[in-house]
Amino acid sequence: MAAPTDLAFDPWDPAFVADPYPAYAELRERGRVHFFEPTNQWLVPHHADVSALLRDRRLGRTYLHRFTHEEFGRTPPPPEHEPFHTLNDHGMLDLEPPDHTRIRRLVSKAFTPRTVQRLAPYVRGLARDLVAALVEAGGGDLLKDVAEPLPVAVIAEMLGIPESDRAPLRPWSADICGMYELNPPREAAARAVRASVEFSDYLRELIAERRENPGDDLISGLIAAHDEDDDRLTEQEMISTCVLLLNAGHEATVNSTVNGWWALFRHPDQLAALRADHSLVPSAVEELMRYDTPLQLFERWVLDEIEIDGQVIPRGAEIAMLFGSANHDPAVFADPSRLDLTRADNPHISFSAGLHYCIGAPLARLELAASMRALLERAPTLRPAGEPRRRPNFVIRGLEGLAVEV
Repeated sequence: MAAPTDLAFDPWDPAFVADPYPAYAELRERGRVHFFEPTNQWLVPHHADVSALLRDRRLGRTYLHRFTHEEFGRTPPPPEHEPFHTLNDHGMLDLEPPDHTRIRRLVSKAFTPRTVQRLAPYVRGLARDLVAALVEAGGGDLLKDVAEPLPVAVIAEMLGIPESDRAPLRPWSADICGMYELNPPREAAARAVRASVEFSDYLRELIAERRENPGDDLISGLIAAHDEDDDRLTEQEMISTCVLLLNAGHEATVNSTVNGWWALFRHPDQLAALRADHSLVPSAVEELMRYDTPLQLFERWVLDEIEIDGQVIPRGAEIAMLFGSANHDPAVFADPSRLDLTRADNPHISFSAGLHYCIGAPLARLELAASMRALLERAPTLRPAGEPRRRPNFVIRGLEGLAVEV
């Protein structure tokens, strides 16, 4: 185990955030687990360990189903953060069985492969329209003109949020997701709390309206969904589920799109191969998600003592699984620092694994492939118009924007 001051890992250093992958290589070489004092977490950088821990029931996204904060040796969150935690803690991503099992089963009834397939023509048509507007303008910001509006519109369409109400969705989501960074500053926490209140209030009104006038949308489906014991989602569970679907349903897709195209621009041989053979799109989507992972770190609480490579990690500790490092592990990926759109064996963990595997992965793949095909077909000369600025965030990895020319 490396001494805390010895680690190259520094999530607040702009140089590290710009390119964390060399530091990950050093972490992997120096061991399987490292204690990082600034966040009081154990960093796990290897693919085999991350993959196993994602499936290990001795870890959990929450501990409150078994312990109080005090029993677990943790300080309760400050009272002023309560709206954020009420919203966050009732979503299935931050729940463990039996609540996670019940909510995921009910959401799955409304979030079926058929639902996703029914959306495919809408997704492809919207991607073509967005790219056509970009081409007509001679270029623009790939993030704001294509990457953002596509998944936000799709998840809003699924939920049944009227077009006139969609403008605040992305800002609300961005503010809420700011709370997932390591040691978020007070201003970020305040923005997350405010967005949690505003978004919850909006959804509470929309759910009430859908109870009176159900439609062919996901919110109506969630209201109607029940299991064999007639268990239904509570109002708070529905609100938290809708926010989770929006946040998770577009953050990864937005960042995968711009991270991916910026990687392609820096690897002209791979971009040329893709332009010459559009059948590479499915494997390109997977490889780009591996190569520059949109979610770099995923946290779990240690509910029962575990051991990694001789290091005992006690109950009450927190594990930080480094997805970006795992996706560059040479024990799993041949020449991992090389972008290879033909990579056939690609068990990346960008969608997580186990109990909390991303329920929206099929939709994300559909959106990423649709925007990529539209850009290849309608903007075959797409090129960058300058060096983009990377967002300062570490956990959710993306760019401030990506200026392009056609």
